[in-house]
Amino acid sequence: MLACVVSSAIAAQAAPFNKQRITFKSGNLSLVGYVYHPDGNGPFPTVIWNHGSEPNPGSRQFDAVANVFVPAGYAVFAPVRRGQGGSEGEYIVDAVDGRRARRDGSALALTVKLLETEQLDDQLAGLAYAKSLPFVDQRKLVVAGCSYGGIQTLLAAERSVGFLAAMPISPAAQSWEGNALLRDRMKRAVRAIDIPVLLIAPPRDASLEPPRVLGDEAKRAHKASFTTKIYPATMPDSEQTHCFGGAPGFHNWAADAVQFFNSALGR
Repeated sequence: MLACVVSSAIAAQAAPFNKQRITFKSGNLSLVGYVYHPDGNGPFPTVIWNHGSEPNPGSRQFDAVANVFVPAGYAVFAPVRRGQGGSEGEYIVDAVDGRRARRDGSALALTVKLLETEQLDDQLAGLAYAKSLPFVDQRKLVVAGCSYGGIQTLLAAERSVGFLAAMPISPAAQSWEGNALLRDRMKRAVRAIDIPVLLIAPPRDASLEPPRVLGDEAKRAHKASFTTKIYPATMPDSEQTHCFGGAPGFHNWAADAVQFFNSALGR
């Protein structure tokens, strides 16, 4: 009963829930991040949210994520990786596009390399910053994200950096068919993950192979806590596409996400 009362009180707060734009360092780069948390001192369980490859993820996306989790008692930290949304450094899409003209496959290899090095470094630098915040419960950290952010979610889960659960959305769906190296890298990550994972996809994603193939890989590796879900085509057409159509479609997975993370954290 107490949990219900607390949740209702938080929901009564005005969005976007104690929002703050901050900067933090990843190596010698200055990156941008957005922090949200319920009223009070906490410490609160915290979601690290990983955006996709869009050039400017924007606070609309992050506000929508906060609208899912803060009413449920979570803080949210969304790091903005290099070259995107005001963060210093080279934008990953520009770096990869610079290799495409070679037509030798180096662009595909570079994509994988950057995702598992610089891009992951930025996410982990954001995680370190989040851990320094007084209202973040360092013992109750989870991670989620969509598209490239879904890839980042799986790569972070593979690294055993303190996350207790991971929810990738549409990971690699737009890159799946054209990049065998990335497919193999995602399978390798799945085999190494030892925390609960809920991998979800909308019904008309760019590819539905990631939940199917990675789900099968998890079964072969006896990962009982790795589950997948392709949502039924009952939502508006605009929300059935990649990443549930963005921020307006996040409500489709909101209840599942909160339930999944609550269960993983024993809440």
